[in-house]
Amino acid sequence: MDNFLFQKLSLTKQYIVSVLSILIVATCCYFVSNLIGYRVVALILLVTVSLISMFFDIKPVLIAAILSALVWDFFFIPQKFTFAISSAEDFLMFLMYFVVALVNAVLTTKIRKIEKKANQKEEKENTLKLYNTLLNSLSHELRTPISTIIGATDNLQTMADKLSELNKYELISEISKASLQLDRQVGNLLNMSRLESGYIKPKNDWFDISELIYDVLNQLKDELKNIPVHVAIKENLPLFKLDYGLISQIVHNLIHNAGTNIPKYAVITIRANCKQDKLVIIVEDTGHGFPEVEINKVFEKFYRLKNSKTGGTGLGLSIVKGFVEAMKGTVILENMPDGGAMFTIEISAELSYINLNVKT
Repeated sequence: MDNFLFQKLSLTKQYIVSVLSILIVATCCYFVSNLIGYRVVALILLVTVSLISMFFDIKPVLIAAILSALVWDFFFIPQKFTFAISSAEDFLMFLMYFVVALVNAVLTTKIRKIEKKANQKEEKENTLKLYNTLLNSLSHELRTPISTIIGATDNLQTMADKLSELNKYELISEISKASLQLDRQVGNLLNMSRLESGYIKPKNDWFDISELIYDVLNQLKDELKNIPVHVAIKENLPLFKLDYGLISQIVHNLIHNAGTNIPKYAVITIRANCKQDKLVIIVEDTGHGFPEVEINKVFEKFYRLKNSKTGGTGLGLSIVKGFVEAMKGTVILENMPDGGAMFTIEISAELSYINLNVKT
């Protein structure tokens, strides 16, 4: 068992703490040794050595074990204040104490090393699993738009004379859509990299949340063309001072996630309002919602629902959570009573009720 606080101690400090621990415990025991007996003192010192061995390296632990044995011999075993041991029973007990203390120190240290190796192995396996998941996802998500771009470009180059203007327009539209899809996937990977490196630093400025939402919807118009979208933005909302780019990406990922996973008959509703000094954004749908057993995992990196559609890297919602937390906000996912899911974002912000449309 490793303790983060003690792990930061240098080896020299470990020696000092180990020696002081034994001396302090021995001093306390010395004043009550007549009541508890020197054999109980041996057990208390042995427990102290065991505790030290749980946190420190092997050398400080061995020093503590040897010191505890010598202190017990000199100050507690009759005759006191001498290393001489008169009875064979006490000598045997001292010898056993010395051996047990050393063995305990060595075994505890070895157990810690084994646990550390096991944790490293497990971490390596989890990393490899995530890496494989990412590669499998990207093999589909990136290959599809790249293949589309290559195929459409090839047709434009080799069959330019045979294609009608409508055919050319359709091929160019395919290239545009595939490029946007490719840009979104690469953007998600870059955003996740920024989150993991702690590089995200919000750059706050004033913006209109209504303008932001409609801008995102315009970016997603091709993906949402067959999906009913209802926007319910409270009137007379103030301007919010937050990072426009991060908020835009959050809303984009939530709407894209809903549009990708809901059935044909479902409706997406986007709400925005101000609660005290917080911007509140709600993205809900009338789809199937999330399985209760998986609802706590959807924000994990690379996690994809078991029955979700093929494709997807499982990064969209983890980026939402990371961006929201980077702005000191909260994101809550819950299933609706009548079906569907609802994401609620709350972020504290500076407010301004200045109407920018009024000319002065």
